[in-house]
Amino acid sequence: MDQLSEEVRQESLWTMMFADDIVICIESRKQVEENLERWRLALERRGVVVVEVEVSCSKTEYMCVNEREGSGTVRLQGEEVKKVQEFKYLGSTVQSNGECGKEVKKRVQAGWDGWRKVSGVLCDRKISARIKGKVYRTVVRPAILYGLETVSLRKRQESELEVAELKMLRLSLGVTRLDRIRNEYIRGTAHVGRLGDKVREARLRWFGHVQRRESEYIGRRMLDMELPGRRQRGRPKRRYMDGINEDMKRMGASVEDAEDRDRWREMIYCGEP
Repeated sequence: MDQLSEEVRQESLWTMMFADDIVICIESRKQVEENLERWRLALERRGVVVVEVEVSCSKTEYMCVNEREGSGTVRLQGEEVKKVQEFKYLGSTVQSNGECGKEVKKRVQAGWDGWRKVSGVLCDRKISARIKGKVYRTVVRPAILYGLETVSLRKRQESELEVAELKMLRLSLGVTRLDRIRNEYIRGTAHVGRLGDKVREARLRWFGHVQRRESEYIGRRMLDMELPGRRQRGRPKRRYMDGINEDMKRMGASVEDAEDRDRWREMIYCGEP
């Protein structure tokens, strides 16, 4: 695919590809249409139709961020391309308003899907709480955490994740809220740490990995990017680096500490109770 798209592909950030899934970032609808047409012509000139890889209008979608142009459409070969408010790319949901509420709900659902698959083990009274906790940490929690290292969660969204986790743990241990057993006791019995702490650990681990890469690495460029213009009036939206700075302050860490991989992993590690 790299060779097929060489003449139209731009550098990373503006063109991102994974197999035959392509994301193109453009500033206006007119540029979108022009770029899509260039991609279509380039692939057809390379004989891509023969190998059944082509630009499909029915599978192509576009999303506007900070839209200022008002109403309008995008067309490809005369057909109107579907406009969406969110799309799924590499397993994560991207929203046009920059929020992550939909992704959090999907992570919760993925956790419940994983829990149901192993509910025969988790709900078996003959199996110890320690084993149940280990099964949960191995099967269910990774499904919830997937992709959240690149998301800046609000306290409300973090609470939503932890409420779902505690419900799973209570069901696994055969207790309900009516039993009036404290959350700390539930976590200690199953040896499962707070999900919010694990999200922070994953986020800082990924940040440290990016910081140790060369300055031209796409992840570094995204973190260091300064957007033009002024922020809107009112309470500003929470940015990813706002969350990272809060996480580092909580852990007593600094950006310089991330250069030492072993020290960084030791500083950000959140153990199980």
